[in-house]
Amino acid sequence: MSQGPELPSDFRGVVRLFPLPNLVLFPAVVQPLHVFEPRYRVMMADALAGDRLLAMALLKPGWEEGYHLAPPIHPAVCVGRIFQEERLPDGRFNLLLHGLDRARVVEEITEDKPYRSARVGMIEEAPAPQAVGESLRRELGDQMARWFAQQSAALAQLRQLLVSTMPLGTLCDVFAFALPLPVEIKQELLEEGSVEARVRRLMTHLERSPPPAKPDPSQRTFPPGFSPN
Repeated sequence: MSQGPELPSDFRGVVRLFPLPNLVLFPAVVQPLHVFEPRYRVMMADALAGDRLLAMALLKPGWEEGYHLAPPIHPAVCVGRIFQEERLPDGRFNLLLHGLDRARVVEEITEDKPYRSARVGMIEEAPAPQAVGESLRRELGDQMARWFAQQSAALAQLRQLLVSTMPLGTLCDVFAFALPLPVEIKQELLEEGSVEARVRRLMTHLERSPPPAKPDPSQRTFPPGFSPN
C-alpha cells in the first residue's frame, strides 16, 4: 500500500476518470492540475461535492481523433484525492491531486454525465522480501548516483529519500514520477503490483538510458508545474 492518505472506508470502487495523453500519477505523490474543459469542470464540481476522488488514466496511442468522445485508456489507473483546490472566477480550477492507490478498470459505467466513470478493482502491492528489498535499495541508489552525478542538489535530495524510512515501493513510485522517463515506461511501472518487479523494471530502463542533461538553472523542473487537461 502507498504511504500517506488512504481511500475512504466507504469507497465502493466507482471513480470519476480523468484521462490525459501525457501524465501518469503514482501513489504517494502530488500532481498539480489545471482544469478548463467544460466536462471536467462538471467532474470537479461533483468530486468536491462528494468523495473528492479522481482516477488519472493514460490515453492509448491514437487518442487524438476521438479525444472529445471516449478514446481507449490503459486499464491501470491511479486513484487520487483532491486535497487542495482553487476555483477561478471563470469556472476553471487549479488543484493538487494526491495519489492514493493503484487500480484497474473493470468496466466503464454509463451515467448521465459529460465525463467518464468506471468501476475499478484495487491492485494489491506485493512487498519484496527484506533481504531482496535492501539489496534493491542499494542498487537503486547506485543508479541514482550515476544518473544525477552532475546534479548535486538533486542527488542530495534523492539520497535523503534512500536512507529514509520510506518503503521501497513508495520510493520507486516517487522516482518513477519525478524522473524524465517516457510516459509508456511510467505506465508500465504503475501497472506493476510487485515491488521487486517494479524496481527491477525501473533499474533496467535506467541502465539502458543515458543520464539526463544538466538542466538550465533558470528552469525549475521539480516539482512539476500545473498539468492542463
